[in-house]
This record gives sequence, C-alpha cells and structure tokens, in this order.
Amino acid sequence: MKNIKLAHGNGGEENNELINKVFYKAFENEILTKAEDAAVLDNGRLAFSTDSFTVSPIFFSGGDIGKLSICGTCNDLAMMGAQPKYLSCGVIIEEGFRVEELEKIVASMKKELEKNGAIIVSGDTKVVPKGSVDQIFINTTGIGYIQKENISSNNISSDDVILVSNSIGKHGAAIFANREGIELSSDLESDCASLWPVVEELIKNDIKITALRDATRGGVAAVLNEWAKQSNICIEVTEADTPVCEEVNGICELLGFEAFNLANEGTFVAAIAKEDAAKAIEILHQLDLSKEAAIIAKVSDRYLEKVIINSEYGTSRFLDMPTGELLPRIC
Repeated sequence: MKNIKLAHGNGGEENNELINKVFYKAFENEILTKAEDAAVLDNGRLAFSTDSFTVSPIFFSGGDIGKLSICGTCNDLAMMGAQPKYLSCGVIIEEGFRVEELEKIVASMKKELEKNGAIIVSGDTKVVPKGSVDQIFINTTGIGYIQKENISSNNISSDDVILVSNSIGKHGAAIFANREGIELSSDLESDCASLWPVVEELIKNDIKITALRDATRGGVAAVLNEWAKQSNICIEVTEADTPVCEEVNGICELLGFEAFNLANEGTFVAAIAKEDAAKAIEILHQLDLSKEAAIIAKVSDRYLEKVIINSEYGTSRFLDMPTGELLPRIC
C-alpha cells in the first residue's frame, strides 16, 4: 500500500487494510480495537462516535447530506444501545455554495435531531476556495447514554440468529441511480433514517440483543465478515430469506452489483438470542422503518471466520468482504 485509492474508503477489504496498517498502528488501544460502531466509555454509561459525510449528489431520493450526517452518527450510537444526546457538527463549504441549499441541509439536520431527541452543542465552519472541496463536507460527532449494556460484535455465538431490519441495498442503489440519471419506473429511495426509535422498541421489550451494526459502506457483506472474524464464527446466510426489493434487484442485475455489498443508511444487522428472534421480528414488523425485517442467517462452525450464502438450489458460496471501488461518495 503506497498510495491512497478510492477503494480505501469503500468499507471493505482495502478500508480495513488502511485502518489496521496506518491508524491502528499509531493509535491502538483497548477501546479502539474493539472495532464497534461507537466507543463505550465511562464504565459502560456513554457511547461516543464520529463520522464524516461526502455524498454525491448532496440531494438524493430519500434525503440529503444533512439528513445523512445526523442519521449516520446517531445510528452508530444506537447500535451500542445508546440514546443519542449531544452532537457536534463540523462543516467544510466550497466558495460559491448557495445559502438556500445550505439552509435546506440544516433544516434536514434539525428534523433528524428531533427524531433522536438530540441537540447540536458545538460546531465549526470552514469555507475553502472553489475547487478545494466538492460543494460541502460534514462531520458529526455524538455522545449517547447507553440504555442496554454489553452489546458487542465480539460476543456472537451459535446461540444467536442474524436478522436485518429492512430490505437491503436501497441507499447504494438510489445514490447510483440519482448520480447516473437512471430513469426507474418506480419510486426507489434511499433508506436513510434514524434507527434509535427502532432499537429503543427492542430494548423496551427486553429482547436479548448480542450485537447490532448499521450496514453502511460495504453493506451487509462487510458487517457479516467483520462479525465472523471478531467472534471467530461462521455465518450461514439463507439467500431466499434475505429481503431485497425489486428495484434494487433490477439495478444489481443491470450493472452486475451484489445487493449484499450495497450501502444502507436506515438498515441494521442484529444478532439476537434464538429464543427471542420471533418476538423481535414481531416487534420490528409493527414499525414503519422495519416492516421488511427478516431472519437471514444462522451461526455455525462450518468454516470459522467465513460467511457462506446457501442458495435455494442447494448450492453454497462464500460471501467475501467487498473489495475494489464500489460506489464512491455514498455517505
């Protein structure tokens, strides 16, 4: 690895290589190397996370970069069982950017903050010369209060099943269609949404949650591969049980994409204790954001640290960590 490539930001194999060989090498510590969606601090009482957003186009079907920036960080906190509370916001704006568009972005941010019960308490604004940045980049950092302790992707076992909260790949497919001007005979939109209200319902109903992860860059494939390695398990996915909408399937067939690799911004993967799985699905189906939730995989020891897809035809194949350039500027 001599130079940074777009692939190093894809949430897949190259991204992991960059993190491990550069950042972990310099910053390694007990908290960081747990590799969770958010750091757990203050003896398990607080969750802390940061993220930067560079989506193109900045306005897309189902949202904009402002909505994305709040959902992204608040969702990372929610994945640790934490209610989002306090956020900071750093904005880098290109000279000449229209104030009217900036106001729309800020309005979207305000709306998502209200859904999470969170507030912006600190911020920073930079304006750079035209061409120094592509329109606008946003960084958000968040702190949340943990409502359910010991959620961790390092503790998944054969006592768990794996579910997704929504049909997969909508964000990546919608961004690509918007960017390339692909006309669809449907209303495909990004799944961009705040997930804390969904997670909160699972917590309120005492669902035994082992792990949660929102499937953003690298999609469900990246999450499952990370979990398989972190917990030293095999995850066997039943392809026929995995929800993928017709529009996403169509784009995948047209362009040779793998739905499991496409980004999501309002869909999480969960490892739930077997005895609570049916109850969890029942709860999720009652909520608008998770009506398509489904159990998609079991945990086994068939091939440790691997993810396998079992097809309806009786065949199996490995689902590897995504590699190469996927969809640049998706989040």
